[in-house]
Amino acid sequence: MAPYASDDTTTAGEEPSAGRRRAARYVVPVTVMGVAAATIGLVPALADSGDPDLPKITAAQLIEKIAKSDVEQLSGTVKITTDLGLPDLGGLESSLASGAMEQGEGGSSADPSARLTELASGTHTLRVAADGPDRQKVSILEDAAEYSLIHDGKDVWGYDSKANEVYHGTVDEAAGNREHQPPATPEDFAEEALKSVDDTTSVTVDGTAQVAGRDAYKLVVKPRQSGSTVGAISIAVDHETGMPLKFTLTPSSGGSAVVDVGFTKVDFGRPAASTFDFTPPKGAKVTEDGELDHGREHPGKPEPERTPKSEEDLAKGLDGLKVLGEGWNSIATFDTGGEGLPTGEAGGDLGGFLGSLGDRVKGDFGTGTVFSTRLVNALITEDGTAYVGAVTKDALVKAANEGK
Repeated sequence: MAPYASDDTTTAGEEPSAGRRRAARYVVPVTVMGVAAATIGLVPALADSGDPDLPKITAAQLIEKIAKSDVEQLSGTVKITTDLGLPDLGGLESSLASGAMEQGEGGSSADPSARLTELASGTHTLRVAADGPDRQKVSILEDAAEYSLIHDGKDVWGYDSKANEVYHGTVDEAAGNREHQPPATPEDFAEEALKSVDDTTSVTVDGTAQVAGRDAYKLVVKPRQSGSTVGAISIAVDHETGMPLKFTLTPSSGGSAVVDVGFTKVDFGRPAASTFDFTPPKGAKVTEDGELDHGREHPGKPEPERTPKSEEDLAKGLDGLKVLGEGWNSIATFDTGGEGLPTGEAGGDLGGFLGSLGDRVKGDFGTGTVFSTRLVNALITEDGTAYVGAVTKDALVKAANEGK
């Protein structure tokens, strides 16, 4: 990452199961936007305990300090709150998830690819621990239960204590599945955010704070461009280690932060080796990664009938993904592989439901529907073209018009 010159600088269906599958396709724009937004964003501050008196530092020096941070051992507690402003689906999401579990062969409530999406909404408390690149553990604490994901050498374990179910895979099996490596700490979110720093960005140091009992500098990242839904990102950086302790993303529309992630307790000592030990409890159902669907067809299972908007078609469309604009106003566009969503009277009951979740828009491109969160918005046109970005509705309509 290039250095900064100052404190404000920039750098370079039918059967019930079939119906659920079909409905799931149309809920994807809403659900996926939420997960994507969680990968981008961060937090309103946890309560600070005064402003410590630390040596002056420039934005360039603080960025460099983050880049040089080599913390590999830690344990602590992280609180994460996500407020994307997603519409209330009245339990539809839970119903779809249950339906997917019923359809899957060898499905498991301990499967990380399903469980970790919970972090995309609401407030959660996590216990985290790390001992180098080969040992990490993240536990989502629940009422009288918890879900843990443990990486110990070659093994990856997931354990749902409430259901007494276990997932087991290996690093090789999990390597291509990013859900096994979720952003769980302020450092993870900060890395993603700092990738967006370029000449469309303002970066400053905005004083100091105390987080989890540690003195920290506050780095503030803001878009210079208009049209972005991002207001500002604030990263509290540990004075001693250079590791981000808290990350806050607030939207340009104002109000509470979109996501709040920060340590409430942290210890940079080496965790006990037993922290990463795991043996399936007696009576637990153990499911191997190879037994799970993960969106793949089961060997020997008849190929299902494909609709025009099948998963294969969608994948082909994503292969042709293009990015319009630059910096914070970047918009991803791709062909969803079929006609637009069935909104309005022509779509029947489902169309009316989907229409209530989005805003109908018109332009030179024709008509479409914009699905919005407080951070990420998506426009899907009548011909099935999607425009997605952390930009306003007007910016999406403009991009679609220019695309014609």
